[in-house]
Amino acid sequence: MSRLVKAARAAGTVGTWLGVASAGAAVGFAAERYTMGRSLKGDDPYADEPFGSLRGESRTVRTDDGVDLHVEVDEPDADAGPDVTVVFSHGFALTQDSWHFQRRDLRGRARLVFWDQRGHGRSGALPEGGELSLARLGADLGHVVDAVAPHGPVVLVGHSMGGMTLLELAADRPELFEGRVAGVALAATSARKLDVSGFGLPGYLGKVAGRAAPGALSVLSRRPELVERGRRMGSDLGYVLTRRYAFAEGGSPRLVEFTALMNAAVPIDVVAEFFPLFGALDASAALPVLAGVPAFVVGAEHDLMTPVEHGRAIAEQLSDVEYVEATDAGHMVVLERHELVTEGIAELLQRVRSGRTRARRSSTRVASLNNRPRPRGKEQV
Repeated sequence: MSRLVKAARAAGTVGTWLGVASAGAAVGFAAERYTMGRSLKGDDPYADEPFGSLRGESRTVRTDDGVDLHVEVDEPDADAGPDVTVVFSHGFALTQDSWHFQRRDLRGRARLVFWDQRGHGRSGALPEGGELSLARLGADLGHVVDAVAPHGPVVLVGHSMGGMTLLELAADRPELFEGRVAGVALAATSARKLDVSGFGLPGYLGKVAGRAAPGALSVLSRRPELVERGRRMGSDLGYVLTRRYAFAEGGSPRLVEFTALMNAAVPIDVVAEFFPLFGALDASAALPVLAGVPAFVVGAEHDLMTPVEHGRAIAEQLSDVEYVEATDAGHMVVLERHELVTEGIAELLQRVRSGRTRARRSSTRVASLNNRPRPRGKEQV
């Protein structure tokens, strides 16, 4: 049997199993979308939030393999304090707009840089025949830093794949972290390979889906026009899956919808190229590089993509770290608990500007959206 035929059967298998798995959830979540997301839109605190409307000074950074990266810069207010550039790297199947709340609330307080990863958002497509790797993404981030922040202290912020991108840069160019990079913030990310075998599905169902997924994505990427048409027609299912895998229960329908729209805008061939990278991740070499750099790490208890244990493991390897764990958030913690993420980045900026680099570790677990963090003291995380 040819590899193509096997992959095609795999595509059918994963489609069937995922369809069965999501059917029951679809009934409940589709109803939620229509009743909460549309009829009761006024109850959603983010119903009128202008997602995707924040824009900065546009720049284009060309990588050494010819990809044009879309970069935007927000300059600080005159009284913002000592000059620091904060560079934000977004996650897989998202865009720089996923930093909406951080951009809104930190604007003017520092020089902010946002960029779209290759193949995402307004950045250029993946080059024909080019090799894609997380190390390649780290090199892209290096190009952005070199082009738009060639001087002065830099704070690097990464969510999910953006955090992995940051770690790869540290492993490849440790000299940057000996002076130029003065702080790092990592949200819902990992330094070791992820288990992409089960998609969070239970038991045998997850195993079957995981084995079939790489072949299925390969086949589907060869007929992108059919897939994209189906994705547009299946927006409700996209909402269901985003709600299931990216958020904790009881979250804002508007946040789910915004995330689902970013997901759907990423071409299926890009999804297929990037997906295998996470099962081969090993950024352990980056952690000693970051050990003495002031850091903020946030994990989410209901994260099905990058389990919270991975964030804890990163924090354990760092000597000057503030670790926050949101017990009521999922993978999109940068949206779902944006106030925690923004506050952590703001405090990191204060630490960088004040020059506080003494070794310290603190850990906070946040149990409710209505409560502010309650530190448990200076404890080992």
